Amino acid sequence: MTTHLPFGDPPAPRPGTPRAPAARARQRRRAYTVSELTATIRLRIESALGEVWVEGELSNCRRWKTGHLYFTLKDDGAQVRGVMFRSALRYLRFEPEDGLQVIARGRVGVYPPKGEYQLVAEHLEPRGTGARQLAFEQLRRKLADEGLFDASRKRRLPALPRRIGIVTSLDGAALRDIVKVLGRRHPNAHLVISPARVQGEGAARSIVAALRRLERVERVDVAIVGRGGGSTEDLWAFNEEPVARAVAASRVPVISAVGHETDSTIADFVADVRAPTPSAAAEIVLAHKDEMTARIDRATARLAARVRRDVERRRAALHAVENRPGLAAWPARLAMRGRHADEMTHRLLDGMRADLAGRTRLSEALRLRLDALDVGRRMARIGTRVAMARARLGRARRARRARGLARLGSATENAARAAAARNAAGRRRLETTAARLEPLNPLGVLARGYAVCWNAAGTAVRRADEVAVGDDVRVTLHDGALRCEVKARERRASEERDR
Repeated sequence: MTTHLPFGDPPAPRPGTPRAPAARARQRRRAYTVSELTATIRLRIESALGEVWVEGELSNCRRWKTGHLYFTLKDDGAQVRGVMFRSALRYLRFEPEDGLQVIARGRVGVYPPKGEYQLVAEHLEPRGTGARQLAFEQLRRKLADEGLFDASRKRRLPALPRRIGIVTSLDGAALRDIVKVLGRRHPNAHLVISPARVQGEGAARSIVAALRRLERVERVDVAIVGRGGGSTEDLWAFNEEPVARAVAASRVPVISAVGHETDSTIADFVADVRAPTPSAAAEIVLAHKDEMTARIDRATARLAARVRRDVERRRAALHAVENRPGLAAWPARLAMRGRHADEMTHRLLDGMRADLAGRTRLSEALRLRLDALDVGRRMARIGTRVAMARARLGRARRARRARGLARLGSATENAARAAAARNAAGRRRLETTAARLEPLNPLGVLARGYAVCWNAAGTAVRRADEVAVGDDVRVTLHDGALRCEVKARERRASEERDR
């Protein structure tokens, strides 16, 4: 009996060893399915290794639509496939990319559909460089390539801002410093504060939301975004991409005031102006105001000096003219001209008063004449006469109506009598005519026992030969009608005799 083993022939027994029965051999040699073998390997690997740290170079990094990251970790002698699920990937501070030396922490597992082992990474950190520093450098290069750091897109601050927006924490020292400086330099400054969290989980989203709220406020000309000093972790919210893009997309110029002078964030590079501290930001936002005020003061001083010089020059020219020989008697002549002007003015006023008095008298005479011809008074008199004429006309109309009614009553009575006589005569004529027509009435003839016979075409039958035997005829009587069938035709006796 031959036994076929799935993995080849068994090894030959040692010399002197008794041969085991075939049934016992079959019981010892168990065949695994592929799934069972893969599951066994997976169990052995996972239980033996547990959590491991693996160092190598990233390659073939691909982020799928599901959010998971697939990569290969390799060195000079070997490589292993790896995966990092979306739930762990979101905690990374940098973007994994090909060629990056990293240290991965995770577990080794087996992927059954392909029979491959892989590293399921739970954490990645760059080798030799901190994750935050790497994330900072990656985002800085990315935004620089997009042109968000270009000086050409930086906007100038307004000279006299109407409203100053502030995005920071209500509990921080930065807000107190900004308000203190602005209150000292510009007491009537209008401040719009949009509070936000500036450190910890969710700080970036809070800063973005605060910027968007500030943009909905009307007439805000400039915004200060920042906080006081702290560690790199405390300032990290200002190194995140959403905050940088929100600052770049702001419709008003933004001053970044994060930390101290030695601290640098992505928001500093994107903002229109970078201030070393929040207090310095408050001074910068009003620096143009001080400069403009100084320019106005200098211009005022120059204008006053020029006016004084011009007045002195004109005064000197006037003295020179007065001291000329030909103008020595000029004040006396001017006085004489003044006296003559006064006399002429007095005479002119007297003539104007006399002319005004004459015109006043003429106006009074014309007013009296107009009063005599006043249209209102004349219309009142005409109205009185019209009222009296209307009264007389009403009385005449009523008298005439009474006479007309009297004549109309008499005429109506005579007309009624004539109409009654005409009606009686007409009734008598009608009765006479009806008596004459009564013998000619066909219905009267039918009432005496006669009848009218009609053929099928609706024509009155006058002769017997107008119908045939078997025809249907209709006979109209005085009261009702009959439908009959012709049984026979008979001739009159006169026709028989003529025949």
